[in-house]
Amino acid sequence: MKIGVVGVGAVGSATTLALLGRGTAREIVLVDKNVKRAQAVALDMRYGTPLVPPVDVRAGGRDDLDGADLLIVTAGENEAAGGATDRSDPAGRLRLLEHNAGVYRELIPGLVAAAPDATIMVVTDPPDPLADLTRVLAGHDRVFSTGTVLDSLRFRVHLGDHLGVSPSDIQAFVIGEHGTSEVLLWSSATAAGVPVLDLLAEQGQQIRDRVEAEIRYANINIIEGIGASQYGIGAVSARLAEAVLRDEQAVFTVAGYHPEYRVTMSLLSVIGRAGVSQMHQPPMTEQERAALEASAHTLQRAVETIL
Repeated sequence: MKIGVVGVGAVGSATTLALLGRGTAREIVLVDKNVKRAQAVALDMRYGTPLVPPVDVRAGGRDDLDGADLLIVTAGENEAAGGATDRSDPAGRLRLLEHNAGVYRELIPGLVAAAPDATIMVVTDPPDPLADLTRVLAGHDRVFSTGTVLDSLRFRVHLGDHLGVSPSDIQAFVIGEHGTSEVLLWSSATAAGVPVLDLLAEQGQQIRDRVEAEIRYANINIIEGIGASQYGIGAVSARLAEAVLRDEQAVFTVAGYHPEYRVTMSLLSVIGRAGVSQMHQPPMTEQERAALEASAHTLQRAVETIL
């Protein structure tokens, strides 16, 4: 199984390392406009390959993506470089859209020509509208974005911290945009089957406010410390790659195109070899549903600026 990682900056490098650790693919090709960087990252990674399942990791050009089963696209300007680190800015990651849409317009047609049968995973921020653009440029529907998978994991981790429970025993979802309009589904969040809102009791609203701030600004908190939010999304991308290559039909809050909303957005999505095959709406309160509608409208307006 062959994966192309397109864009070998912080996120692309972290994704590649996670792919190696999981033994996800037999062949990984790193492609970057900075050829020397791609070559150096590949060489550095190769020195660790005797310790992981057999894999050929190498740098290459667009033509080396021939036969790839999956393309993971991380190329583009990140939040730090693009000025998207202001907590008071309602645009958030959407601040990067115009610039990164230009990157994708130049990049995607060539990638599809080189690997016409590959499924495409969009990781670059803002991933949801860029996935809509990618669908149009690619001319097929085997396109999805990482969506709110990382946000949902952050939800689980922070709830676990506040409740003193392992995150693996918490089920909690974030849906809608991977961005400032995302919707945290408190009403259906559970810890070992027990509703989280029951466990929070009298401190409920105070903890809710704190958790929402921790999740919504997690990327900025990380960027302020290390310059890029990379390791969490790298782990997410590698796990999703596994689900695609193994055709798992697993359920994640990845973002697929939803005809009712006319945009790519995160719901409970079934993912496999061809990308997202099903999308389901979880139970929601009226308030959560209204927030989801607002999030969809935010994405619709964003997509209108690039299509």
